Amino acid sequence: MEALSANYKNHLEQLKAAIQNSDILAAYLEDESEEVYKSMVDTFEPHILELYTLVADKNPLQLIALEKELLDEGFEGLFLPRILGYSVLRGELDHNYKYKRPQDHFKNILSTICESTNFDFIKLRIGQTVQVGFALSSDIWLTNFMEHLTNKRVKSFLNIQKLDKFREASQRKIGYDSYKKQFQNQNYVTADFPKTVSDLKIFGSSLISFLLYRANWKFDNSNVLPYLDHLIDNTSLHNDQDFLEIIMITGMFYDVSASSQKTITSIFDKLRKEDESFSTKYFEHLLKLYRSEVEITPDADKRMSKIINKKVKDDVSAYYSLMEVVHTKGYVHEDTIKSVKGYYDLHKGLSIENECIRESIFGYCESFLNNLDTDSYHEYFEINKVFVSYIHTFYNQKFNQNIKDLSLAYLSKLLIAYPDKRGRDYQDIKKFVTNTFLDLGFKSEKELLEIFKTKK
Repeated sequence: MEALSANYKNHLEQLKAAIQNSDILAAYLEDESEEVYKSMVDTFEPHILELYTLVADKNPLQLIALEKELLDEGFEGLFLPRILGYSVLRGELDHNYKYKRPQDHFKNILSTICESTNFDFIKLRIGQTVQVGFALSSDIWLTNFMEHLTNKRVKSFLNIQKLDKFREASQRKIGYDSYKKQFQNQNYVTADFPKTVSDLKIFGSSLISFLLYRANWKFDNSNVLPYLDHLIDNTSLHNDQDFLEIIMITGMFYDVSASSQKTITSIFDKLRKEDESFSTKYFEHLLKLYRSEVEITPDADKRMSKIINKKVKDDVSAYYSLMEVVHTKGYVHEDTIKSVKGYYDLHKGLSIENECIRESIFGYCESFLNNLDTDSYHEYFEINKVFVSYIHTFYNQKFNQNIKDLSLAYLSKLLIAYPDKRGRDYQDIKKFVTNTFLDLGFKSEKELLEIFKTKK
């Protein structure tokens, strides 16, 4: 974590001064009404959010420092409900939906709220957050936290937030997933960069989530790169298996220095030489990445292909040699389809290498159809021939189902765009879909009739 930059601190001081010198605060101190406190929230929290968003986007490793500054009583408890929610969601969970480690930052923010003179109004905004945070915490943590409270009114409020239904792991999962959806468009993700193997065991998973999040949303990561360079240069971490996924993500999605790229190559070379199961481990991580939210773009593959030493003849080299063909000629080219088939036939159908190549090709298909507008439906007619070629190459039920789902989703868009059943466009679409979907087994004759049936 980083200390908060001076410019951000100055901005915070200006905001705090504006709050303390405002007529709204003066009015609130006069009558202490909920309505006036809400006016303070409406007036000042958007300005705090603007600063918070800037830090989260540009300097994510300073977020905890920023949140600690906001605990200052001069901010009158503003924005604390928001950062309390962020602290709840940052904690790493085990398979039972319990925190793997005590959440001290959550405790500190909640303690500040409990001690605030504005508690009665802040509590109106934190009920669900506290319920989820308590549910994910251990009984020992809760007991210790409650023992330090002396205000009976505060204690009573918090005790009510301990819900019996969250004793069940399944209910905790439902509650957590539902709560998290409220924050899906907000950036609050940060990370600790490990310095030792022990740190890596503790912070590794959170760091991976952070790196994937930043890559997926394509933030400006220039302030993160020095930390990645330093991490990669730390030789004490190189032999740890948990480090492999981190350097794979770094190599694919981050423009680290040339020196770091060479270091990653050397780490790979060493592992490929010493670990007979390296290829399997590599493809397991790669498949996990394909199935995550982050998109493995051609640029990501090219970065990794540049890092992989092709002089080492193994399955990883073979895969990236194929990827170079895919990215150079395009996945629709006949030579590419032929090369993919040749690679695919060398491995068992359900091998992890083949799973990765199917995910890669499907990613291209998905990207094309998701970005194809309805005016260009004739391009879908053409690209469908390529889809069919890969369906015959892979002979895989899951791949077929994924292509089917993509095609049906695009068909739904077309039927909305061209509702006139007598129109030329509608008739062209109907003719193509009726023939093609039946041949591919996407729909039965009865189902196709239902799709294009004229409703009375």
